Amino acid sequence: MQAIKKIKETGGTHFIDESLFTLIAQDINQQGYSIRPTAMPEALINTLYMHQQAMESYKFKEAGIGRGKEYLKNEFVRTDAISWITGETNAGKEWLNWIANLQSFLNRRLFLGLFSFESHFAHYRPGDYYKRHYDAFKGESNRILSIVVYFNRHWLASDGGELVLYKNDRDKEGTRVVPLLGTIVAFLSEEFPHEVLAAKRDRYSIAGWFRVNTSVTDKVDPPL
Repeated sequence: MQAIKKIKETGGTHFIDESLFTLIAQDINQQGYSIRPTAMPEALINTLYMHQQAMESYKFKEAGIGRGKEYLKNEFVRTDAISWITGETNAGKEWLNWIANLQSFLNRRLFLGLFSFESHFAHYRPGDYYKRHYDAFKGESNRILSIVVYFNRHWLASDGGELVLYKNDRDKEGTRVVPLLGTIVAFLSEEFPHEVLAAKRDRYSIAGWFRVNTSVTDKVDPPL
């Protein structure tokens, strides 16, 4: 089986990496999370890296908590800046194509019922952080699987900015992930509290969430 398949399409290259997808699925099935250092296809990670580095600062807004009318800026919880990915750029299209293939693969292998996906670029300036939190609470959200990809070249342990993934509320140590270029982290959104420690240099990433469909007659999900 070919490790990485590239399919040329209008607007970019379609990446299908079944070997990587298999490892991510196995990790999630066995322990609920996957940490794959520098595992993203090189061409895709370079495209996303170059795009994020070229983005003007006005495209980012200060992040907050909640969605839509419930959105609230809260500097006690987080201080990063974000820019939602809509697929309007070639880099965004290639990212969403890759994610669509991962979604299809995980649904076939793990029967997760992943229905839609949302994601944003994130920029943490020196000193920015995101305190310990869940991406979803049991029975209160339709976020099922969280995914993070990093775009930081030559990152050192002394630079800080690690993602700390905790096994549960009692875990005080957690597993630290250095945000090195191409590293992928995926975890069940309701199961793992996590935080982003302050860094000493600018830190770039994509954060995203696979969702299930909770639409009803008078309510469409996901909300606008």
